[in-house]
Amino acid sequence: MSELHDLNDMYLFVKVIEHGGYSAAARALGIETSKLSRRVSELERRLGVHLVNRTTRRISLSDAGETFHRHCVAMVGEAELACESVEKARSAPRGLVRMSCPVGLLFSEVGSILVRYMADHPAVRVRLEATNRRVDVVEESIDLALRASLPPLEDSQLAIRTLGMLETVIVCSPWFLAHHDEPKSTAELARLPTLSVARPDNRHAWTLLDVDGTELQVHHTPRLVTEDLTTLCRAALEGLGVAMLPRSMIREELAEGALVELLPELKQPARIVHVVFPSRKGMIPAVRALIDALVAGFASTDGI
Repeated sequence: MSELHDLNDMYLFVKVIEHGGYSAAARALGIETSKLSRRVSELERRLGVHLVNRTTRRISLSDAGETFHRHCVAMVGEAELACESVEKARSAPRGLVRMSCPVGLLFSEVGSILVRYMADHPAVRVRLEATNRRVDVVEESIDLALRASLPPLEDSQLAIRTLGMLETVIVCSPWFLAHHDEPKSTAELARLPTLSVARPDNRHAWTLLDVDGTELQVHHTPRLVTEDLTTLCRAALEGLGVAMLPRSMIREELAEGALVELLPELKQPARIVHVVFPSRKGMIPAVRALIDALVAGFASTDGI
């Protein structure tokens, strides 16, 4: 920055004029009068013009000083507005939040929590990426990312808040059972028409645990593959096949008998639902409030 653009001296110059003299400005700013006078004189020297007319009783602006003062007042005003904007962002949830969430979690719980949060905080904007890929919150400038991972959680430089556990169940419609034999084993399950969430590797296998904790793999070739859990659920309700869905998403359907659980003695390993974010330091209120809303929203359910 050129020495002609010393913003501190320009600020001091504005305060001298604002308070009507060096002594009053020095008292308001908490600095010595002689130091304040030297700073303004140095500003005049660098500019090569006379800004302030001094008498024993008062000060006034020169012609050049009038024009320069007008621009300096505008600069100081913009600086104060900039500080106020940051202070507002720090004191109340507002502004843009960038987040990512796996599709299954979005349809299970997160979508409704997010809608309630935004209704409570009308000054907040959200840019949501619904994706099953693992985003890099630092490289992609994401404020927070939700994940569902098998325990234990990996060591990370990111900050983490645990939200709950994700339980999924294997289901089909009563109509489907009326037209297919109910499976009694994983081998019989694998022979049935299935519906599946899209996977990056295009390999479809359900991992289940039997009553003694032994891990079983059910490899299957699905009729329908999609990232849209709503479509997957609708296909299961229509009797197109067997699907593995989050229990929280289909609680009503299970309770009403529109869907029935298959092989209930076998469980998929529960995943830890958690939110990751770059750091707790310097977190804006909008992000902090959203994380708190997620924690409260998951705690209000019986698990997901």
